[in-house]
Amino acid sequence: MQNEKFQVGDLERCLQRGDRQTDSLITLGLWMAAIVLFVVNLGELPLRDWDEGLVAQVAREIWQSPINSLTWLHPTLWGEPYFNKPSLVHSLMALMYSMGGVSEWTARLPGALLTAASVPLMYGVAREVFYPRPPAVFAALVYLTWLPIARHGRLAMLDGAVLCFFLLLINWLLRTRRDYRYALGVGIGLALICLTKGVMVGILLGAIVFLFAVWDTPRLLRSPHLWLGIVLGSVPVLLWYVAQWQEYGQAFLNTNLVDQSLQRIWQDVEANGGPPWYYLLEILKYSAPWLLFLPLGFKLAWVNRNLSWAKLALVWSVAYLVVVSAMATKLPWYILPIYPALALIAGAALADLWQKGRYTGVIQPKQTEYSSIWFGWFALLALGGWAGVIYFGWVSSPLEPDLELIMAIVAMTMTVAAVLVTRQNPQFLTVLIWGMYVALLLLMGSNHWVWELAEAYPVKPVAAIVQQHTPTQQKVFTSYPHNRPSLNFYSNRQVIPASTNQLKERWNKQEQPFFLVDDAVLNTIDLPATQVLGTAEGWSLITKLPEG
Repeated sequence: MQNEKFQVGDLERCLQRGDRQTDSLITLGLWMAAIVLFVVNLGELPLRDWDEGLVAQVAREIWQSPINSLTWLHPTLWGEPYFNKPSLVHSLMALMYSMGGVSEWTARLPGALLTAASVPLMYGVAREVFYPRPPAVFAALVYLTWLPIARHGRLAMLDGAVLCFFLLLINWLLRTRRDYRYALGVGIGLALICLTKGVMVGILLGAIVFLFAVWDTPRLLRSPHLWLGIVLGSVPVLLWYVAQWQEYGQAFLNTNLVDQSLQRIWQDVEANGGPPWYYLLEILKYSAPWLLFLPLGFKLAWVNRNLSWAKLALVWSVAYLVVVSAMATKLPWYILPIYPALALIAGAALADLWQKGRYTGVIQPKQTEYSSIWFGWFALLALGGWAGVIYFGWVSSPLEPDLELIMAIVAMTMTVAAVLVTRQNPQFLTVLIWGMYVALLLLMGSNHWVWELAEAYPVKPVAAIVQQHTPTQQKVFTSYPHNRPSLNFYSNRQVIPASTNQLKERWNKQEQPFFLVDDAVLNTIDLPATQVLGTAEGWSLITKLPEG
């Protein structure tokens, strides 16, 4: 009997060891796939407006300053105090500049690597809340191949880092349910979020975690370990804010906590407003094909709302969507933290469909067959993909062979998925995931993944003439109606928008003004003694002719 007990215990340990090894292999595979997707072609396209150019410039000023100047602690933008966000990610970029020079690659790499790390963290979170492994695998793969995550996570911005740190926080909280030693990690995750995007974002995401804990594991809220972890994590955040207040006083508090944080709730800062359904539309526009699985996933979550995965997904998705939709300021990347929750929901739906598929040699009840609605959806997506192939390959001017190839991959993926659905073959899910990954990999390897660059004139040639023909630290005024932080970054000059009347006034008052004007303004503004210093992309850099 003792020998039998020993054998049973030994078997259990072997199974647990094999289970951990399998999870480690899956985690490693997800991480490697994420690194490839997030790093490929990272530095080939210019930085975009807004946040990329701004964040990259703040990082450059940290890099250019002596370490004893404490610019890493008190960041600047064009020599003026930068109050918008804490400087954690900016400092990581500055570190990359010191190792590889200032470039798009080094500016984007820290955020890309952190977002890539969020993919295995997504699997870790899903593994904690799902008892079986398949929904956790599906959730991580859906998250990896969700277009907004793959695209925004590669940009030189702060949002990919927030995704990584929030998933780290959730992961540690879930592990705290069985081992209180992980409670310290909850405070660390919260601190990293606050030192990346500010205390208001930390409060919002922390509130989601609190609501989940109240519903799922209220005993955690009575644990001194958890509160000790939060207190310890709050120390570096408090020290950072105290340091800013001691350096700048009330001006910092007014700008950071009010103008750049609280004010966004009731006022559309910098005219970035939108209707309450703005973020719903963002999810609808960029979530194919995983959007198709969300209704089934939400239904499963509601039916199983007594389970941890459903509680986490419902609290996370609903609470976050309601809060950001109620805010007056609307920006596309504000919705990014909801996608891990939607990935959990989609992962549950995919696992349910996987289980209901028809397997060779296995007798299953007829009611498990897939609905014909799935065939209709995939057939519709396939038609859209083939239409894209025709448009980019034969109709558009100029032709776009790379977009034609991407659309062909999407079209073939959806076509095969539609056929497999009619055969009740669950492998249509494998085809979907692999096809979306390949399509995204091709998109990121093309010149189209930062499509906002097409909304304005090419920035690099124009920045080159500004940098070449103006003195260092010279302010340049432009007839372009909007500020372009990317132009400022590449020219290493402040290029300030001005109306035609303002340009005329400055021309008459300044001894040697420098204006960047488009051809239409150049031909109509009628400025005396004009000298054209350089032209590029329909823009001219002008100044006054020297006297005498």
